[in-house]
Amino acid sequence: MASVEKALQMLRKLPRVALNNIKEFPEVIKERKARHALPRGKDAKFKLGADHKGAAQRMSRPRLGFGKSTPGYLRVPKEYYYSGHHLLRQYIPISLLQIQRLIDLGRLNPNEPIDLTDICNTKLLLLDPSKRQFGFQLTDEGADIFKSKINIEVQWILSELTIAAIEKNGGVVTTKYYDIESVNAMSDPRRFFLSGKPIPKNGTPPLNAIEYYTSAANRGYLANPDQIRIERLKLAQKYGYELPDLENDPQRDMLSKKKDPRQIWHGLEPGWLVNLKDEVILKPTDKEWIEYYKS
Repeated sequence: MASVEKALQMLRKLPRVALNNIKEFPEVIKERKARHALPRGKDAKFKLGADHKGAAQRMSRPRLGFGKSTPGYLRVPKEYYYSGHHLLRQYIPISLLQIQRLIDLGRLNPNEPIDLTDICNTKLLLLDPSKRQFGFQLTDEGADIFKSKINIEVQWILSELTIAAIEKNGGVVTTKYYDIESVNAMSDPRRFFLSGKPIPKNGTPPLNAIEYYTSAANRGYLANPDQIRIERLKLAQKYGYELPDLENDPQRDMLSKKKDPRQIWHGLEPGWLVNLKDEVILKPTDKEWIEYYKS
């Protein structure tokens, strides 16, 4: 009885019999292998395996593409102009014409600061951080018809005409770097908040971008504010327009809004946790946590 009870106890612990845990009898498996086996030896009508002569027999064939007709771009051992190509940052181009059109259609609010999240929320221009897309590059297309006063933040600007078109109307433009984790959160805030992760702390620019983001001519977010005021005046004199006075502007509070270098959203600090279901914001109280996320 002990052996019977032991067998029943083992059966209780085993999984149910299903197609994925049953096996055929060994005789059936052996018969199937014999039926489908290729003839060998003197009964074989064709040869199996490698050839008797040459590179195939000695397993010394060249790798695929390096035979007699190897292409030229594979014969060259190195191409230095592609060095680090997979590490380059991409910026999706967006023009002043598109910004003005989005404002006219009501998809962008000119009375609030515009950043990467606002542009992505229009659902017309989307980012894919998996393809190393680090933000938007503002171009000068439509600079002659741009008429809005805005406070916009983008990641890259190459033309000073773009900056002049915004500042001529009394606006403010800033170029700011975001690391890939921050871009992933800003491109889809709802998905990020539902993940239950705290708001990340923005990283510092890489070495090859520090000079750009500390330049007042590029309106970098790490530039000296006094130097930016000088560059604004120089650009107004160069293009021949009168620089509006931001100190006496009725929208001064909106135009003067700036994020901390480590901050990615206005009004939300790094380390905070946003609960969309309960509509609450959880703030850290641990000293080490606060010290880590502090700018």
